[in-house]
Amino acid sequence: AGKEQDGVVVPTSGGRYDVHLRARQRVAVYWEEEPSQVRRCTWFYKGDKDSKFVPYSESFSEELEEAYMIAMTLGEWKKKLESPNREVIILHNPKLMVHYHPVASSDDWVSTPTEQGRPRTVKRGVENISVEIPSGEPLQIDHLVFVVHGIGPACDIRFRSIVQCVNDFRNVSLSMLQAHFKKAQEQQQVGRVEFLPVNWHSSLHSTGVDVDLERITLPSINRLRHFINDTILDVFFYNSSTYCQTIVDTVASEMNRLHRLFLQRNPQFRGGVSIAGHSLGSLILFDLLTNQKAEPEEDEHCAQGPRTASGTGGIEEVKEILKKLELSEYCDVFEKEKMDRQTLFLCTEKNLKEMGIPLGPRMKILHYISSEMKVCFLHGFSGCTHKALVTPEIVPWTNLSIPLSQVSANYPQLNYKPSIFFAFGSPIGMFLTVRGVKRIDPNYSLPTCKGFFNIFHPFDPVAYRIEPMIVPEPEFEPMLLPHHKGRKRMHLELKEGLTRMSVDLKNNLLGSLRVAWQSFTRAPVPALEAGSSEAEAEAEASTEKQPDTKAEEPPAAVKEEPPLINMGRLNGGNRIDYVLQEKPIESFNEYLFALQGHLCYWESEDTVLLVLKEIYQTQGITLDQPLPGSQ
Repeated sequence: AGKEQDGVVVPTSGGRYDVHLRARQRVAVYWEEEPSQVRRCTWFYKGDKDSKFVPYSESFSEELEEAYMIAMTLGEWKKKLESPNREVIILHNPKLMVHYHPVASSDDWVSTPTEQGRPRTVKRGVENISVEIPSGEPLQIDHLVFVVHGIGPACDIRFRSIVQCVNDFRNVSLSMLQAHFKKAQEQQQVGRVEFLPVNWHSSLHSTGVDVDLERITLPSINRLRHFINDTILDVFFYNSSTYCQTIVDTVASEMNRLHRLFLQRNPQFRGGVSIAGHSLGSLILFDLLTNQKAEPEEDEHCAQGPRTASGTGGIEEVKEILKKLELSEYCDVFEKEKMDRQTLFLCTEKNLKEMGIPLGPRMKILHYISSEMKVCFLHGFSGCTHKALVTPEIVPWTNLSIPLSQVSANYPQLNYKPSIFFAFGSPIGMFLTVRGVKRIDPNYSLPTCKGFFNIFHPFDPVAYRIEPMIVPEPEFEPMLLPHHKGRKRMHLELKEGLTRMSVDLKNNLLGSLRVAWQSFTRAPVPALEAGSSEAEAEAEASTEKQPDTKAEEPPAAVKEEPPLINMGRLNGGNRIDYVLQEKPIESFNEYLFALQGHLCYWESEDTVLLVLKEIYQTQGITLDQPLPGSQ
C-alpha cells in the first residue's frame, strides 16, 4: 500500500495542478511553473506580525506530535523541544504552546526563552484555527476558453504574468456564476467555465533576438531601453514576416496542445471552446481566425448565392466583368477554361498569359482585380464565396502590391472551431486601417467562428472600434456594458439626469418664449369680448402646439436608445463593440487612468459577466435576471 501511495497523483485547483504525494510537490499541468512544496499540515505557528498560520515541516511535526501524545498520556507538561533552526518550542498545556525565536548571543550568554522576544503561537490541527478553507471549484466544466496575452511578459499594472491574471479572471467568473446563475446552478445546469492562459512571449524571446538587440542597444537609460525591448518591440516583431511566423505558430500550436491535453484529462467534456485575446493577443487571434479553412458544407451555407450559381451563373458574372472592361471578345476564352468569378480573382498574370490574353487586356483585368481587392475585407471581396475570403491561394497577389490584411505568413489551422472570439482592449480596427482595409464587407464572417465581441474601456488608449468599419453611416455609440449589479454607475446616472433636465428646461423656456412672442405680435381687436375669446383660442392653440414642439425635439432619454443596426454577419447581425462604464474616480482625469484602462479587464466583473452571458447563451441558459440595457 505504501508503494502504491508513493505513485499517487492527486489533481487539485480544478485539475490545473497535480500533487505528487511521494515528492510532496505541486506541479502545473498546462503551463511551465516552478514546482511548489506540499506538506501534510498538522502543526502550525503564527507570529504577531504574521497574517496566517504557517505549517511546520513534516519531520518536525512528527516530533511535536510524539511529544504532545506523551504529555497527554503521562500528564507531564512544560515539555521543551528544539527545532532544526535551534528554535525552542514549549508545550505548557494542551491550550498553551509557544515558539521562541533564537537570538545570536544565545550560545554565549545562555539566555532563557523569556529573554528572546515575543513568542509565536503554536496550534495543533486546524480545528482551532479561524481560517476559511475553500471548498474547491465545481467539477462540471461547461466551456473552455483560451486566453492570449498582449505585448510583454507582464499583463497588468502590478507586472503579473498571464497565468496570475487569468487566475483572477477565473476567480471573478466563479463569483459571477454564483451571483447571476444561481437558479441554473441549483438545477445543476451550470458548472463553471475553464480559462487557460496561452503564452507566446517566452517562445519569441528565446529565439536569440534578445541577444541581437542587446548588442545594438545604447547603454543610457538602461531600464527604459530594456522595457522597450521586452514589451513595445513585440508589436514590431509581429509586423515582421520572420517573427510573425514564430508568433502565430506558437499561439496555434500552444492552443492545440492545451486542447488535446485538456480533453485527455477531461474525457467526459462535451462543451464548446472559445478564445479571448488582450491587446496584441486579440490581433494575433483575429489573423488566425481569418485564415482558418471552413469545411465545404459551411462554405456552401455561408455563400449560398455564389456557390449555387455554379457553372453557367459563374461564367455569366465573368462575362459581365469583361463587358464592363470592354473585353467581351475574350468571353469565349474564359468560358472554355470554365472560369467563374472566384477563379478569376485567383488568377495571376502568368495564368492569363497562358490563356492567350494579350498584354493590354491582361493589364486591364489585373488592374480591375487589384482595385476590387483594395476595397474588400481581408482576402475577400463583395459577393465572393466564403472560401475565397480565407483561402491561402490568394497569397501570390502580394507581388501586385495589393494591401493584404496581415503580414505574409503561413497561418496554422486550429483543431477545433471556436464558438466565440472575445477581444479585450483590442487594436484590431487600427491595424486593419493601417493595412489598407477601409471597410469590412457586411457579408463577411469568420470562417470557423460565429461570435465576435470587441470589449474596451472608454479610456483605453490601445482600443479601437470595429462597427464603423462595417456600417460607416450613421454615427452611433458602442453598446454600454451594463453594471454587474444591474444599474449604471451613480456618477453616470447623475450626469444623464442633469443632461435630461437641461434639455427639458431648454424646451420649456423655448415654448414660453414662443407663446409670449405670439401674444406680443398679435393684431389689436375692437371688442373686449372678441379679444378675450381670441386670446383663449390662441392660448388653446399654443398649448396644443407645445407638445408638437416637444415631439420635434425629443429629450435625451429617448435619443439614448440605440437604433437597431444590422452589423452584418461578423457577429451574426448582433452588436460587436461594447464599452465598459468608467469608475467615478476615473472620470476626474482620463489621462491619469489611461494605462489602468488598458489593463483593467482581468478583474472587471462587467467584462466577465458579458463573457459568461454570451457563452451560456449558446447553451440556452440565461441570467437569473436580465440586466437593463443588455442586448
